[in-house]
Amino acid sequence: MGKDSFDQYAQKYDAWFLENTNVLYSEVKLVAHCLREGGNILSIGCGSGLFEMILEKEFGIVIKDGIEPSEDMAEIARKRGLSVEIGTAEDTNIEAGKYDIILYNGCPSYITNLEQSINKSYEALRKGGKIVLIDIPKESSYGLLYNLAKATGTWDHALLEDVYPRNPYPIELVCQSNWRTTAEKVSLLEKAGFSDLEFAQTLTRHPVYTNDSVEEPVEGYDKGDYVAICGYKAIEN
Repeated sequence: MGKDSFDQYAQKYDAWFLENTNVLYSEVKLVAHCLREGGNILSIGCGSGLFEMILEKEFGIVIKDGIEPSEDMAEIARKRGLSVEIGTAEDTNIEAGKYDIILYNGCPSYITNLEQSINKSYEALRKGGKIVLIDIPKESSYGLLYNLAKATGTWDHALLEDVYPRNPYPIELVCQSNWRTTAEKVSLLEKAGFSDLEFAQTLTRHPVYTNDSVEEPVEGYDKGDYVAICGYKAIEN
């Protein structure tokens, strides 16, 4: 993950979501949809704990444990009630069989070795436990737009004029990302041993219009700019 950038832009990260509240709540509703079973949940790359705070206050979904490489982000998350361990998804040791659900909300594109992280999560889940990967697919409208902004290094480029949201995601964080396709993430999950994959999506409008209103999550992965992939650990190993 881009630890240094997230340390430097922790407040900017929160501010962006609070300026784009309809996008925020569309994404929160997707996360809540995937966590409806509840249980003991670990949030990988929990960031500032903004989502976790809203999930508890407004949806009754309690997440107490997080892993986050940015110390500045973790400090904010702790003030919001999370117990956060500083570390990367790849390197942090997690007790085997401890969690019912492991959540990756918006962080897979910031994880260098996602395969290693997913394998560790498989071991950390109880039998029948669930992994939830939520992120912007590389093939989506946002994925294409963000990769163009990353390639040019700015939002202020003629090719991007009038086609990105009024309050775009901070370019410093865009440039740290490595978006993967839905197919790539499915392959990593299946290789790790996860099965019975489920998909849900939100942000189905063009990026210019995604903050116009809050969306409810819908099944599938073929039209959303924010897609959840859920997989289950076998009950019998």
